Amino acid sequence: MPLRRVDPNTPRSRVYRFWTDFGRSRAGRAFARHVATRIDPPLYRLSRGRYPPTWSVPTAPLQTTGARSGHRRETQVLYFHDGDDVILIASNFGGESHPAWYHNLLANPSCRLGDESFTAATVADPIDYRRLFAAAERVYAGFADYRATTASLGRTIPVLRLTPV
Repeated sequence: MPLRRVDPNTPRSRVYRFWTDFGRSRAGRAFARHVATRIDPPLYRLSRGRYPPTWSVPTAPLQTTGARSGHRRETQVLYFHDGDDVILIASNFGGESHPAWYHNLLANPSCRLGDESFTAATVADPIDYRRLFAAAERVYAGFADYRATTASLGRTIPVLRLTPV
C-alpha cells in the first residue's frame, strides 16, 4: 500500500470541508477519538490504502516500536507531504499529553507509515515548525483548535518529519 501523496496546498472540496467542520464539532471529536480510531486501521487494510475516501482527512497506519515494551505498536495518524518527507503532528486531539506514538518515535525513530519505511525526527527549527504547522492547518483546520487548547495547558504540539529510508 504506497502512501497516497498529500499536498497541503491542494484546494479542498466542499464535501471535504463539510467533514472537516464536522470533525471540529463536539460530536465529530467524540466520533474521531472513540470510533474512527478503531475502524480506520481495518478499513485502510481492506481497501489496500484507498481508504479514507476524499471526504475524510488523509490517514495511514503508523507502526512504531514501544518505548518501554519494545513491542510493535500501530495507530492511524493524519499525515501530509513536504517534498519527499512525510509530516506528522503529535496533537493527541488537543489533550494534555503527547500521544504514545510520539514517545515511541523519540525512543525508536525507525518506523513505517503505510508500507513505507522512515526515520523520524522532531522539527526543532522555529521557522520550519511554523511553516509546517500552517501547512497542517490547511490539511485539517482542527489543528488550529488543538493548538489553542494545548497552549492554554502549557503544551506545545510537536511536529515530526519522517524521512524515507
